[in-house]
Formats: sequence, C-alpha cells, structure tokens
Amino acid sequence: MRTAILGADGQLGRDLLPALRALPLRRADCDLARGDTIAPAVERAAVDVLVNCAAYNLVDRAESEPDVAFAVNAFGARYLAAACAARGTKLVHFSTDYVFGSVRAEPPVPLVETDAPGPVSAYGVSKLAGEHFALAASDRNLVIRTCGLYGAHGAGGKGGNFVETMLRLAREGKPIRVVDDQRCTPTYTVDLAEATKVLIERGATGLVHVTSGGECTWYEFAQEIFRLAGLKPDLAPITSAEFGAAARRPARSVLSNAKAHALGVPPLRHWSGALAAYLAARPV
Repeated sequence: MRTAILGADGQLGRDLLPALRALPLRRADCDLARGDTIAPAVERAAVDVLVNCAAYNLVDRAESEPDVAFAVNAFGARYLAAACAARGTKLVHFSTDYVFGSVRAEPPVPLVETDAPGPVSAYGVSKLAGEHFALAASDRNLVIRTCGLYGAHGAGGKGGNFVETMLRLAREGKPIRVVDDQRCTPTYTVDLAEATKVLIERGATGLVHVTSGGECTWYEFAQEIFRLAGLKPDLAPITSAEFGAAARRPARSVLSNAKAHALGVPPLRHWSGALAAYLAARPV
C-alpha cells in the first residue's frame, strides 16, 4: 500500500514518515492555501493513502485572519478530499480537540466521537469545517482528532512546541505563568504516529479520537515538565482570563480513546510517561 504524507516537515509528519514508510509531500509540492496545486499533486503522488498533517495552526492569529485559516483548514481540506476521491485515494486527515468548547461535558467524562462539537474560536470552526469536507467526500476517509501535540521536530511555523517553550523560558530565568483551567491530554507525536499506522492497517474510516492517556491542565503539564527536567523555575497558575489569549480555548476537551481501542489501537501511554520518553529522547 503506497502512502504519502502531506505536511511531512512538521512534527507529526516527521514521525509518521518512518512509521508508514511514506512518500513525503511538502508545501512546495502541494499548498493547501492554493487550490490549483492540490489535484495535480495528488495525481503525481499516485498513492493509495494520503495522510494530511498540513494545517494552519496559529490559533490566536486566526481570530484576526480567519480567511487564511479557512483557506487552508476548510477549503484546502475540501479540495484535497475531492482530489483524493476522484483518484480513489483514501484520505487520512488530522483534526483537533478545539472543535469542542461551547458545551462543557457534565458530568466530566471524556468526549466521544458522537458528542456534538461546538468550537469557540475561528481556528476551531475552520478545523470542524475541514472534518466535514473530508468525511463528506468519501466514506473511505478517516479523520483523527487529537490534542496538544509535541514532538522532536518542533511545531514548524509555530516555532517549537509547549514543552520546548517551557524549557526555554526556564533557561531564560523568566517568570512562567500557565493556565490552570483548561483540561486536555497533551499527546506525543511518536505515539500518535504508531496509532495512526494501526488505524490505516485496520482500514478504519469515519471519525476517531486518538490521544495519550489521562488528563491534566496546562499548568500541571508544565509542573511535570520541570519535575522531570530537574528544574525549579518561577512557575505559577493563572486563569484563562488572566492569560488573555485572543482565541478562546475549551475548558475541558479530554477525548475518549474507546473507539480507537475497539478498532485495535493499543492504549497509548499516559501523558506523563509519554512526556518522560520525549524528554529522555531529546539531544543533550
């Protein structure tokens, strides 16, 4: 089964390449912001499965430039799904826990694939639209929702990931204030890549949640980063209102992995164990 990865230079794409032994497709090959590049790229790739890791993921900036976010995350996904469907190529498309947020789960249980989404940011809306376009194009397609990705190759245009940002701020000796009222499950890209491989091999379709195990706030995640790294910076919790980000985030977007498990994906490591593995693998 021939597979290609769009967004192969990103942190998830770089870990998927060896897991899937895939053909790398980069922005120069296929730019989701330029619809005219998409169908020719899919034709040239001539693969059975195309995995899309490319996205506009500048969550706060999307509030001031929603047209750019929609051009990539919604309409780019639509053109890509249409091109794949026309060629008989299965599309595997990645989405986000940020499609939730308007309704807080009560009682607080992990969100399942059939729970109604309700994004509270332009980014979240654009990603939800991309999900619908991907799934509408073919019943063979697969959309994987995940959360808080971090991997060895950084986050491309975002300039690192949360773990690396925390470590950098600690090295600089700056006071660090992290929100403690958003619960989610940060996910290691190495583990997500292996789960994606299983889902593709099992012929999974539709919408599937895949994250690390457990849950935490971003403040709790930062605490564990520093504990494992042996650092004691000036760290304190704050509220989302105090942080004042341009885009709202879900208060609780912990995703259930039950469907993925039923499809044959082994449980991913608890987020703390995955974080320890990530830190151990970093170059000294």
